[in-house]
Amino acid sequence: MMQLSAEAIWLATTAVDMRTGIDGLSLHVQQALGRPPCDGTAYVFANRRRTRLKVVCWDGTGVWMCLRRLHHGQFVWPQADEACWQMSAEQWRWLVAGVDWQRLSAPAPAQWRL
Repeated sequence: MMQLSAEAIWLATTAVDMRTGIDGLSLHVQQALGRPPCDGTAYVFANRRRTRLKVVCWDGTGVWMCLRRLHHGQFVWPQADEACWQMSAEQWRWLVAGVDWQRLSAPAPAQWRL
């Protein structure tokens, strides 16, 4: 499982073309998300089917780009109205494992009984 040492992790909520490289994704961060691509933050992108992720992150001397692909299932992605969504390190670990990380903080149903 990929461990990020980034200051923050942001998900781009709209799908991107997975053929896009470091420069194209960095430009997307700057233009579409309105954020500086070299601020120490990890920016995560997914394809339309949510079966692949790409991460770009500036580490102080250069930019890293990583790819993760699921062989079965899909990554759980936020349905946000904003262009990007911040997540915690714990949520990141569950996301790359292919687990529904949004359920980690879901409240218990009020009407639930045994």
